[in-house]
Amino acid sequence: MSAAELVVDRVTLTAGARRLVADVSLTARPGEVIGLVGPNGSGKSSLLRAVYRVLRPDTGRVRVDGADAWSLPVRRLARTVAAVVQESGADLDLTAREVVAMGRTPHKRLLAGDTAEDAELIGAALDAVDGAGLADRPFDRLSGGERQRVLIARALAQQPALLVLDEPTNHLDIRHQLDVLGALRRLPATVLVALHDLNLAASYCDRLYVLCDGEVTACGPPAEVLTPRLLAEVYGVDAEVAVHPRTGAPQVTFLPGRPGTDAAPDLPAGRAVASAEPGGVGGLGLGR
Repeated sequence: MSAAELVVDRVTLTAGARRLVADVSLTARPGEVIGLVGPNGSGKSSLLRAVYRVLRPDTGRVRVDGADAWSLPVRRLARTVAAVVQESGADLDLTAREVVAMGRTPHKRLLAGDTAEDAELIGAALDAVDGAGLADRPFDRLSGGERQRVLIARALAQQPALLVLDEPTNHLDIRHQLDVLGALRRLPATVLVALHDLNLAASYCDRLYVLCDGEVTACGPPAEVLTPRLLAEVYGVDAEVAVHPRTGAPQVTFLPGRPGTDAAPDLPAGRAVASAEPGGVGGLGLGR
């Protein structure tokens, strides 16, 4: 299946009296990797839910290759759009390989077993996330990062024309963050991904949409969007933006304090000590 075009046309989403997203428009051309960035609560996850048909828009439309996503038959939608969400699905009583095999379901008849092609695609999907060694392990006994990689592999095995991911690098160590985002760049699909790490977004996304308070604040190539002024306005932080000498991508360095101040914020007695270990284990404490 070829990559799909995604058009989000003036979508508004609400939950009771609360506005989640207001009049948001977004376009992803076939084969593009589009990043959604913004502070917590800015509407990124809500917008993604409208795209993969969990949260129905109050107004506006979501179109995939010109068709209203909310009018597509379920089977056709499942063959076209795959999603990786933040919930881990830790209660699945299956092996990792069986979870990945679920991605082939939309392409098979009811109760049909795996074909040789299915087995090849499942194996390739696991390889893409460095998950071959996880294949026979119980999914519910994997670490958070391992589960995340398996769920991404399930989406890859689905062979979608449009892949939607909500914080796919959560729980992953640095190596696997790079592996996963590199795999997404190589996909013959359109990718819409919400990311918190602005440097990863700048390195792997063709264009960025910046959300703040449910509205699009800026959109365009990372080099045009990620400016110190925007970061101050949207995130309330002081930052410097330079061009990485090897990749040519914008590189954001965050500075202590708040915009317009020279002093770092006061800290409790002691000094801040950050630690990180492979597998994503890290922390921030106070030392003397």
